[in-house]
Amino acid sequence: MRALASALPFDRSGAARLGALSLLLLAAACASTPTAPPSTMPEGPGPGPVAPPSVEGMSLTALPGWAEEDHLAAFRAYVAGCVRARGAAAEAVCARARDLAARRLSPSDARAFLERHFVATEARTDDGRAGLLTAYFAPEYPARRTPDAEFDAPVLSRPANLSEVGDRAAIEAGSAQSSALAWMKAEDLFFLQIQGSGTLSFPDGARLRAAYAADNGAKFVGIARPMAERGLLPQNGTSGDAIRAWLSAHRGAEAREVMALNPRYIFFSVSPDDGDEATGAAGVPLPARRSVAVDPSRWAYGEAVWIEADGGDLVGARASYRGLVMALDTGSAIRGPVRADLYIGRGDAAGQEAGAVRHPLRMWRLLPRG
Repeated sequence: MRALASALPFDRSGAARLGALSLLLLAAACASTPTAPPSTMPEGPGPGPVAPPSVEGMSLTALPGWAEEDHLAAFRAYVAGCVRARGAAAEAVCARARDLAARRLSPSDARAFLERHFVATEARTDDGRAGLLTAYFAPEYPARRTPDAEFDAPVLSRPANLSEVGDRAAIEAGSAQSSALAWMKAEDLFFLQIQGSGTLSFPDGARLRAAYAADNGAKFVGIARPMAERGLLPQNGTSGDAIRAWLSAHRGAEAREVMALNPRYIFFSVSPDDGDEATGAAGVPLPARRSVAVDPSRWAYGEAVWIEADGGDLVGARASYRGLVMALDTGSAIRGPVRADLYIGRGDAAGQEAGAVRHPLRMWRLLPRG
């Protein structure tokens, strides 16, 4: 509750990745599946007869990989996310699913429900090219209640005059201490803004979840390339860790000047961290591996989506991501009809996996029948 040039996400409201952040920061714009499809079909009787669709679309049985899906896990993800769905048909199907979820459910029951109540229609890119899947995870950063020499960057809430705030430099010059939600190291806040959300931990043991609330509308500009061009980092040494280390070592006016090369600024909301998964822009916890950040001008929160992403080209990437996910988040650089940022979960392992996700993507919208 998201920049890599040919890949990873930037500025999202979901969570974070550090492994491939160097690629992230290289780009000027723009970050689950049911990991790999199960190797066997769910046990139990097959789905019942499927009624003819009352909306245009194809049967879910025609989706690539549908037979190998973990239909019970997909159904549970749908129930968790459909509470944000809007529209009479969508709300009616969600209510039926939530009622069914209260009973003892078998994989075949879950599959039959989904096939009976949905049809699929494929989303297309505007230029006909393949879409892009990236991924993100939930990071944790140290924070303070009051500023000091090290923790001097305020985490700001969405301002009332959002359209008038200006670029990063202008916001930082005019930020009021009294409006700060917390204080962070400047380089940590910069990375939190790239990722869009994360957990803030305080010396007294308290933890707050910071979630994307708004941005200033400025275009994202990656800082890795200009740092290399200025000789601040070697051309082959612009990893996320290297960038963070440089910003930390040059904290103050020098680091602020470099960070100001990216004029986009992210505002946050905070809430107590209950140890659960991150909350996305839709306002509900994100099911790990079963939720995506999408372009809200192309998708609605609470929509069920089928994704198929094969052929990732980053070192350490999984071969494919395929399955039913829920549209529950967004990111300021997640734009287009076939663009998704998959939430992997919390922790370092999730971060390592997320950093290797850059896969050509196909997406299908699952539409309620009737």
